[in-house]
Amino acid sequence: MISTPVEIVIRSCGIMVDMATAKENPAGRRTARRRGRRPAGEDTRAALLAAAREVFAESGYHHATVRAIATRAGVDAAMVNHWFGGKDGLFAQAVLHVPFDVREIVEDVTADGPERLGENIVRRFVTTWDGAGGSVFVALVRSLTTHGEALDVLREVLLGKLLPAITSAAGSDQPDLRAALCATQILGLGMARYVAEVEPVASADVEALVTTVAPTLQRYLTGDLGQAGS
Repeated sequence: MISTPVEIVIRSCGIMVDMATAKENPAGRRTARRRGRRPAGEDTRAALLAAAREVFAESGYHHATVRAIATRAGVDAAMVNHWFGGKDGLFAQAVLHVPFDVREIVEDVTADGPERLGENIVRRFVTTWDGAGGSVFVALVRSLTTHGEALDVLREVLLGKLLPAITSAAGSDQPDLRAALCATQILGLGMARYVAEVEPVASADVEALVTTVAPTLQRYLTGDLGQAGS
């Protein structure tokens, strides 16, 4: 079969391309595509959470580095601070399953002023935990028993960042004591509602809990602590 001039040109061009490719890659290896940085969106956040679980499991909290986690996720290390406020915040969400960003929740519960801190805190925590059917709080408790560093990080998140920021917004004295008392109320409520399933707390409506629990929390934040404060 005789090829037409057009077919000869096309075939020749194909041979030239193949030869050029072979010259650039003589072993016939497929050229690896270079991976770029992920865009700074929700996919970046999800990638960091997944990478953090792997790195924390492999190295433990103290030996895991922000750079190692970011490298595993394929993102810039600055994204850890952008999305989670640092390594402890990332650990809290990735391993402890604490479902909030400290800065965001502080802004939320303090938005209505000091006099409504108690009800805003109860409503925010219970609504968040209820949204996952209580499984988030149960996972948090489980993390405390399976990760050696988990208790230290939870203490740092609650007593080192979140609650001190809230008590500071309240403008009251003895912020450390008030933060610790708030922690007992929040964690105790979570244990009763989601782990021990104490009735009628376990099945109570969110607003019913706000009405009954918030006044105690509010007193811890802004009220007279009596002998405990002396």
